[in-house]
Amino acid sequence: MEGVSREWAWGGSDGGGVRVCVVDSGVQAGHPLVGDVEQSLTTVDNGAGGVDVIACDAEDRAGHGTACAGVIRSLAPNASVSSVQVLTDGKAGSGEALIAGLAWAIDEGFDVINLSLATTRPALSARLHELADRAYFRRCTLVVSAHNRPVHSFPWSFASVVSVASHDEDDPMAYYYNPAPPVEFHARGVRVPVAWPGGGTLRSTGNSFAAPHISGLCALVLAKHRWLTPFQLKTVLFLCAGNVAGRFGGTHEPVR
Repeated sequence: MEGVSREWAWGGSDGGGVRVCVVDSGVQAGHPLVGDVEQSLTTVDNGAGGVDVIACDAEDRAGHGTACAGVIRSLAPNASVSSVQVLTDGKAGSGEALIAGLAWAIDEGFDVINLSLATTRPALSARLHELADRAYFRRCTLVVSAHNRPVHSFPWSFASVVSVASHDEDDPMAYYYNPAPPVEFHARGVRVPVAWPGGGTLRSTGNSFAAPHISGLCALVLAKHRWLTPFQLKTVLFLCAGNVAGRFGGTHEPVR
């Protein structure tokens, strides 16, 4: 991918035509920093030992998903944003809800899925790995935040996802490649101004808020280059990272 630069990657892009799904606690539609929500789904116990994914009002009692959606919108204002609620009001959730909600989003064919959560339950590892690979081969880019603590968790550690942790710079477009995986990229995640239910804002810190910065960038790139596979998109992110641009075939152009 000779000559890849930030100008080539996303210069002039607003994310239009790209569908992003936030798998989280829900997203409040109509928030000034979020706007419209294309589809809003939630996960419910079907009474037969399984979980169904059904339509619901675009609400968010926990705030976490709305915060992530607002970050995505701030970078890619014309991308379509949808929501699948897999977390409860207390920002916890069952493994079965996560599996069902993520599977629905992948099968629905979204271009980018933002997953600002992780699980430490080993019993979920194999199924989450299968879903991560399914997304990868269906040309769906799965952006996942690393756990905030140094514990064994997933799906962020799988090679088929784009894994993200935070840095403390204020520039929302500043991100860096991590030469010591499994975390691949670092994006803004300290005292990030985020949307909050009720129309307000606050500042939040954590890897959860770094991931949607990368999801927003992915939407910008895909709006210009629809042909990119998840592997190629990750390569573009690598070549345009602040500590890589100008090397390995990329060029350094500080486009905002």
